[in-house]
Amino acid sequence: MTRPRTRAVVVDPACAAAVDLARSAIEENVRPEEIGDHLGVEGEDDRVVTHYFTCLDRAYRGWRWAVTVVRASRARKVTVSEVVLLPGAGALLPPEWVPWSERLLPGDLGVGDLLPTSDDDVRLAPGFTQTEDDVDRQMIFEYGLGRARVLSPIGRDRAVRRWHAGESGPHTPLAHAAPAQCSTCGFYWPLAGALGIGFGACTNEYAPDDGRVVAADHGCGAHSEAAVLPHQVEPTSPILDDLAYDIAVETSETDLAGSVDDTAAEPLGHS
Repeated sequence: MTRPRTRAVVVDPACAAAVDLARSAIEENVRPEEIGDHLGVEGEDDRVVTHYFTCLDRAYRGWRWAVTVVRASRARKVTVSEVVLLPGAGALLPPEWVPWSERLLPGDLGVGDLLPTSDDDVRLAPGFTQTEDDVDRQMIFEYGLGRARVLSPIGRDRAVRRWHAGESGPHTPLAHAAPAQCSTCGFYWPLAGALGIGFGACTNEYAPDDGRVVAADHGCGAHSEAAVLPHQVEPTSPILDDLAYDIAVETSETDLAGSVDDTAAEPLGHS
């Protein structure tokens, strides 16, 4: 297979000579003193040339004006195609874009906030794939094998009442604003034994109750089935508004003092 030959772009002489036309196109939007020296031209295509000018605006240091001019085939007149500001080597640019899911930290979730979980979250697995069973081992543990004492029914009931009425129960603003209960969340790990009917441990690092015992009817916005993450589209080049900015004017202390009315009110006399 023969690769297509790359043809060098020949700079059109008429377009390259249209320096004044390119400068006037910039002056339609900004003041002439904000336009610096002509930096050169670059051929984009046949009869398409871009002129570069230094930007002297203090708000855009390190940037340069780029004016693209074109000429139709067999025509003598050169016209302006577009005028933009482009960043240079020392231009101030925004930081690299980071998806919100990578900026999120444990503790950021508040009341009413929803934390969508993607379908391929490695922390979750379909329920039918869990085949491990430690029921027999847990039953021996609850009967007190190897321990001097175990939790009594009274102690268990008091813990149930305390946990259910506390911050990890169903009667909190966080639970009321949750999309679903903890019992249906993939990050909910039920306690073994009798307490497993109504309580479990939260294993979601982004949830406010991570590592704590929560009621089965508790809830928060970090529920595993709250929503499915939308497809994240990588951002394109930033769109900059080169006209919407304020020019800071330096003011001396003398000017500030003169702007203040230094006449003081005379005190009231006694009759």
